[in-house]
Amino acid sequence: MKLASTKSIKPGTILAQSIYNENGVVLLAKGMSLTTQIIKRLLEQGITYIYIEDIHTKDIYPESLIPDNLRREATKTIKNVFKQIKKDGMMEKSYILDKKNKDLGNVVEQILKEIQTNEKSLTLLSDIFISDDYVFQHSLNVAIYSLAIGVQLKYPQKALVEIGVGAMLHDVGKIFIDPDILHKPNRLTDQEFEIIKSHTQIGYDYLRKHSGISSVIAHCAYQHHERLDGSGYPRGISEKDMLPYAKLIGIADVFDAVTSNRVYRDAMLPHEGLEILYAGAMSLFDKEMVEAFKKSIAVYPEGLAVELSDGRQGIVIRQNEELCDRPVLRIIKENGKDVDEIYELNLGNVVNITITAVLTDI
Repeated sequence: MKLASTKSIKPGTILAQSIYNENGVVLLAKGMSLTTQIIKRLLEQGITYIYIEDIHTKDIYPESLIPDNLRREATKTIKNVFKQIKKDGMMEKSYILDKKNKDLGNVVEQILKEIQTNEKSLTLLSDIFISDDYVFQHSLNVAIYSLAIGVQLKYPQKALVEIGVGAMLHDVGKIFIDPDILHKPNRLTDQEFEIIKSHTQIGYDYLRKHSGISSVIAHCAYQHHERLDGSGYPRGISEKDMLPYAKLIGIADVFDAVTSNRVYRDAMLPHEGLEILYAGAMSLFDKEMVEAFKKSIAVYPEGLAVELSDGRQGIVIRQNEELCDRPVLRIIKENGKDVDEIYELNLGNVVNITITAVLTDI
């Protein structure tokens, strides 16, 4: 199967991977011929990349590092916790987190086990589904990415669990933000943006009241929008005053935000999201953590069509461990013409050839 931009797909293209909702219900089944109306609906739902059938990639089946059943269980747990928190409000005597903290920890441990025992590079592009609330899915994605960074940095198990729970709860303050502002599809006014920014303070104030939640986890909600140079919020603190967990979660938060499907903008591909992180390395983000993240993810996912610096074009077919930006390609074209015989090129074995562009078609 090939990864394709939804905008570039022509009617009659065959869907190669089913699209689900967050409960695991199939919304569009693989094998379906995509009509103009279906393509329009996908774009309206913010699905900007899908897997399609392709003659050159019939044997490519990208798999998620996190099993579907675990992903659904984790999303359900986060959703239930957040909805109960919203129902109870900011009341002092809400015990939902004290009761559910163990559930969140159990889910984190299951995700950790998958990351620690599986050598595959992490990509969430293979998980194409439609969620009824971005906050729930974003919280899970940030937890997965944060744990991948923590594992790469060899954090101890106890710290990793704390990071995972902190990441799942980093946006809990958004539960108390007006949904009309939170989900506004158009540009926010300055006043609305200030309201959105208040979720860091609200989340911190809520979490620190609970005896079962550590101060470090509460500060994950408080500091994940702070930046090393002091340009972040809510307090504009600099690197020396930031907790390591918050620095780490801030990186995962930005990456997922720019690579996720949203109704008001196209999702970026992983290499584009990584470029944003590297542009801010040292001034905004911890460089060592960004490097650790790069080693964890599939910068160019399987099924992606790319062009090389020597003009050759091909499709990513597998990853090189520890060289996530140097995958193995199946070369389809040379000098703009189909090759007589398709062959493989392992970018991990060559130093003078680089990927220069991602292609919408090949």
